[in-house]
Amino acid sequence: MARNNWHLPWEQYVETLKPHERPMMPGSPATPDHAWPMRIQYALTGLLVAMVGSLGNAAVTANIQNLQGSLGITITEAAWLPVVFVMTNACMNLILVKFRMQYGLRLFTQIFLGAFVLVCAAHLFVDNYQSTLLVRAIAGMAGAGLSSLGFLYIIQAFPAAHRLKGLIIGIGLASFAVPISRLVMPGLLQLGDWRAFYLFELGLCLVAWGAVQVVKLPPSERLQVFDRLDFLTFALFAPGVALLCAALGLGRIVWWTQAAWIGWALIGSVILLTAAFLVEHNRKNPLINTRWLTGPDLLRLFGAILLIRIVLSEQTSGAVGFLTVVGLGPDQLHGLFVVILLSMIAGTLVSAFTLNMEKLNKPIAIALALIAVGACIDSHSTVLTRPAQLYFSQALIAFASAMFIGPALMIGIVKVLTQGKQNLISFIVMFSVLQNVGGLAG
Repeated sequence: MARNNWHLPWEQYVETLKPHERPMMPGSPATPDHAWPMRIQYALTGLLVAMVGSLGNAAVTANIQNLQGSLGITITEAAWLPVVFVMTNACMNLILVKFRMQYGLRLFTQIFLGAFVLVCAAHLFVDNYQSTLLVRAIAGMAGAGLSSLGFLYIIQAFPAAHRLKGLIIGIGLASFAVPISRLVMPGLLQLGDWRAFYLFELGLCLVAWGAVQVVKLPPSERLQVFDRLDFLTFALFAPGVALLCAALGLGRIVWWTQAAWIGWALIGSVILLTAAFLVEHNRKNPLINTRWLTGPDLLRLFGAILLIRIVLSEQTSGAVGFLTVVGLGPDQLHGLFVVILLSMIAGTLVSAFTLNMEKLNKPIAIALALIAVGACIDSHSTVLTRPAQLYFSQALIAFASAMFIGPALMIGIVKVLTQGKQNLISFIVMFSVLQNVGGLAG
């Protein structure tokens, strides 16, 4: 497909596309038949943008004790840094999809990559806790946009016959950030403490910004989709989710029964989320289709996603936390994280290339079984256990964690395509919230 048609008005441009090249919905780019060199450029750009969007939070989460010492703050104050990122990140998809539909991909790209460049640059001048907390909150919002952008670039790299494989690989990229951050952070911290990492992150972000200016996404259809009640829903839903994330993220630190604000946060969350769902339930064109989301099939799917995210905490909070408690440092855990990263890559590829649209529940069941086996093996760990003894069990869990995401997403996508594309926003919002909230709950 010639790129010189991209300047045409949408009505004329869409006439030049073959049926399989047309976008699935407004706000999504067209998927023309690119030449292979162009597909490789899209794949590399998508990988870069996805890593930029998720690497910063992964680094903070994985090295929270080091950052605590650098800022001179308490354990409770340090715990807010990754939590505030999730608070702002979890519900941004509620408006991001409609933003793309109404204002187009180009403005979407410029705003979120520009915002992330500013956030990364701000890190270099931040020298106190309050400013760092604000920067992490802004990074959460920008990161949500970059995750979507990276996903859209990856889709362009695949021909029509293999586009579903690209979808699964794109959604799995963000999970690679945690093991990558654990591998690169020790060396960066030795070079220049957190300032070295901030410079590294800023450099990646500037390279990504340059890449998206050169490798542009195809045009997308734009429609007037925002409604005044959308903003009321967001004003209720966003703080409701944020209060829930705060309670889940800090509960184990300040302890549930000793901090009164935990109870008030949960009460506020229930009230706000209930009000948001009541508004949506009675709307003619809801932003969140509550009737569709509460169908028995979707409730079972969401329950499975939530439970799997909870049990996957065995890896981050269980095995890695245990090894840290018994006194092992980052250098001694290097081999373990190499194994975890390779297993995640393998799990994503196996999930993509063995995809069977008629048996989507099967890989989810296999993933759960692998997690159970890995957790059972780790349950025999003692203070004498060392990383090499956990390679096999953690490889199973990492493989399973990457394997389940794609089929779970595809189950929802199939239901969206068969029951109405207008439900896509509802599904994406719930999928994102459950991933984030499930991780904190675990």
